Amino acid sequence: MNKGLRLLLWGLLALLLTAAVAAVAVVRIALAPAKDEWAVDWRVGPFTVPVGVPTVLRLATSSWIAPRLDGRRLQTTQGPIDLHWDAPRTQLALRCAPCRLGLAAMGSQPLQLTELRLTARRDVDVLRGELDAVPASASTESLHGRWQGRLTQRDLHIDASFDEAPIARWYAVLATGLPELERARIGGTASGRLQVQLPSGTLGLQPRISGFTVEGLGTEALLNARSQCGPSAQLKADSWLARAVIAAEDQRFFQHPGFDLIELQAAFDRNQHKGAVERGGSTLTQQLAKVLVTGSERSLQRKLRELLYAVDMEQQLGKARILQLYLDHAPWGRVCGAEAAARFYFGRPAARLEPAQAVWLAAMLHAPSAAAERWQREGSLDPQRVQWVAEGIRGISRGQREALLRNVTQARYPWPGNLPPSPPAR
Repeated sequence: MNKGLRLLLWGLLALLLTAAVAAVAVVRIALAPAKDEWAVDWRVGPFTVPVGVPTVLRLATSSWIAPRLDGRRLQTTQGPIDLHWDAPRTQLALRCAPCRLGLAAMGSQPLQLTELRLTARRDVDVLRGELDAVPASASTESLHGRWQGRLTQRDLHIDASFDEAPIARWYAVLATGLPELERARIGGTASGRLQVQLPSGTLGLQPRISGFTVEGLGTEALLNARSQCGPSAQLKADSWLARAVIAAEDQRFFQHPGFDLIELQAAFDRNQHKGAVERGGSTLTQQLAKVLVTGSERSLQRKLRELLYAVDMEQQLGKARILQLYLDHAPWGRVCGAEAAARFYFGRPAARLEPAQAVWLAAMLHAPSAAAERWQREGSLDPQRVQWVAEGIRGISRGQREALLRNVTQARYPWPGNLPPSPPAR
């Protein structure tokens, strides 16, 4: 290689390095975060520089920068985002397809959307626009909504609302591919409001559901179903164990249509605060659907399937049969089913349990395996949980409640290994 060519190559390399350093310097100067400004690290070639997010948002939605973003694609952890500048409306349009939205409060698996569209325009420090969640099928309409964001130097507060739409449409968007959607006839409408605060990720959700009905899933076959856990306890709703189970797991069992929005909201808020699924918010009917059909995978898809079966069960089976099925299938640590649990832990039939014994069994349902391990290891259950269940039992007199609270406070039941063998079940 002659000397002239080497000098030319070195000159070009120096020019490229100078341009790269200059680009990084421009980015660092133009987008550098101010004091206490919300900032993230942005990779520019081999360099990583901190940038102020509010500054980037203001520039990206300005009338002199946004048109230059037209036709560009961003690769993000949520999916590829295509940008388009809508000059007549002076707004930026974003399209994410496919789109993955992580919701720690809903489980480890992200929400999968076929397509999410969003428009954004800015008026000083207020961002606003419209959004559409698009289903996979062209024959189904989108879920449409509006959003508004208030931008400060430290964060972005977003308030979004979705219009009322058929629940079947919500399922077509949020649960694409569920096999139940091919045969379920879903009625009713739903709408919702969503609040997001960034960068903290704080999320608030307020769903509204009206006239939810489900048919066609075949749950009427459970009217004559037998449990593999053993013989049925044949307990009525006024038995001590049934009352205790309702107090422990679903205090509004006789009022809800298979799902409890109040409890679901509380569970979502709790999980959102913890950043993981710690509370399910499921009714007894939903828990029965989980045991018999959907399994226990922690995902939004499984929760939506569970909800379909729960609503169908309520309409096909009725409360009395649902309660009986739950008692006959519920997991109790080493065994399942109320009759087997009563005989294993207390050596007697479920119908003859003492009130405090019924409370102990009901208190285990929150975490059956862990409760059984604690009982065997320490000779007791969580006393706060036991007392809470006792206090929640309804339909008993004041005297009965006082006696029950005294008994559960003093109760110390031996682990079943120390019990004489229970009589065989009939």
